Amino acid sequence: MTAPLHQIDSWIFDLDNTLYPAHSSLFPQIDARMGGYIQRLLGVDAAEAHRIQKSLFHSHGMTLPGLMALHAVDPHDFLAHVHDVDVAVIDPHPELGELIARLPGRKFVFTNADAPYAERVLERLGLSHAFDALHDIHALSYVPKPQPPAYAHMCDTHGIDPARALFVEDMARNLAPAKAIGMTTVWIDNGSEQGPGSDLDHIDYRINDLAGFLAEVLATVEAP
Repeated sequence: MTAPLHQIDSWIFDLDNTLYPAHSSLFPQIDARMGGYIQRLLGVDAAEAHRIQKSLFHSHGMTLPGLMALHAVDPHDFLAHVHDVDVAVIDPHPELGELIARLPGRKFVFTNADAPYAERVLERLGLSHAFDALHDIHALSYVPKPQPPAYAHMCDTHGIDPARALFVEDMARNLAPAKAIGMTTVWIDNGSEQGPGSDLDHIDYRINDLAGFLAEVLATVEAP
């Protein structure tokens, strides 16, 4: 424990590869469906679709805003297609839900995915009861993490004081804007795909086991 936690009253969690393990076969399904969508949209082969997808991911924070800007893609159509995946490949984790529910204060999911997909994932994991609110890409008006306005919008919408908030993410670059506005940052270093940049000075906690970390947090904040 390297940063004080007793003042935290808003606990914010990314969804994909954060609330479930990065080694599961869920996100690769999404990745493949994005590639297929781009192939059909632009009439390119799989290799070129993959190149375009990753280029937009790195330049825009996620693929969707780039496709919207360059090709007038309907976000609802895109998200419905790429999130038509089998969430049964991830294992339920009700113990994690109980740990999150015990955290003092409010709990949020902050995701570049959309709410219908996120709700399916949370239900599968057994975490639906643990969160007070879900802030998705539609709420962000398609300005995703790691763009700074996404974090300001999240805080303004839910009345979050960044200095009293902790944010857990699997993508290190998505934590830099959170740290810049005063949040405590937790990076799950689990082998998930990272964006450009390797500076980790904005990371307060580097972990590989979310449940284990939260058990330590609770031991600290619940101590008399």
